[in-house]
Amino acid sequence: MAAAAPGDGKSRSSENRPGEVWIEIGAGHGEMTELLAQHARRVVAIEIDDRLLPRLCQVATRLGNVSVVAGDVLTLDLAELAAGERFRVYGNLPYYITSPIVHRLLEHAGQLDAAFLVMQMEVAERLAATPGHREYAYLSAIVQFYARVQIMLRIPPGAFRPPPKVASALVALRPPGERPALGIADEHSFGEFLKRCFAQKRKMLRNNLRALVNGESSEEIFREAGIAPNARAEELTLAQFARLFELTAAPRRSV
Repeated sequence: MAAAAPGDGKSRSSENRPGEVWIEIGAGHGEMTELLAQHARRVVAIEIDDRLLPRLCQVATRLGNVSVVAGDVLTLDLAELAAGERFRVYGNLPYYITSPIVHRLLEHAGQLDAAFLVMQMEVAERLAATPGHREYAYLSAIVQFYARVQIMLRIPPGAFRPPPKVASALVALRPPGERPALGIADEHSFGEFLKRCFAQKRKMLRNNLRALVNGESSEEIFREAGIAPNARAEELTLAQFARLFELTAAPRRSV
């Protein structure tokens, strides 16, 4: 769909510079593959549906700078597909696996220049949500830790054939997000900490953290972090989560 081509209001040449490597998720019949190939040095087109592969391979042969990979993006090694180079991603993501694919891409945040993803509007708004908003959740926090989120284009159902029942959006994810400023040494543990914080997001945060701290230690930690004792996870910034993570991980706080 041409309306969802990557871009951020700049000229196409500034967003798709010659020499770039693009990985396309769900290349289908190759319509977007052709657009990407016009401006990229190399395109890796991933497609899981065997029925679509013959047509896609014909497109790749004609273009010359496209390689087709049959498989599931959730199991493929993207770093290997990009041959160790930095890369960009485009994908039109099915609703039911949007979150796993986004997490998969963020595993390569150090190598990923940007990802342009078409997804259901509901998920897009969750990714872009900020503290204090109802949509702000674990997915918002972990994605914004690794990348800046921008809803670039709102796409009505009529832009697709057949039209879905919901609106969609083109979302840009551009690393590094807040990650460098927060200086988290153990990023995996921080991600697990965020999950714990949002486990029951409507409850007070200290209740979700009882397995880590309780009683006087909990009150002291919240006070030292500058967080209200009755705060909920959906109210905290990433910087506040990082400070709370640091304090709860300190040996003297262990239960």
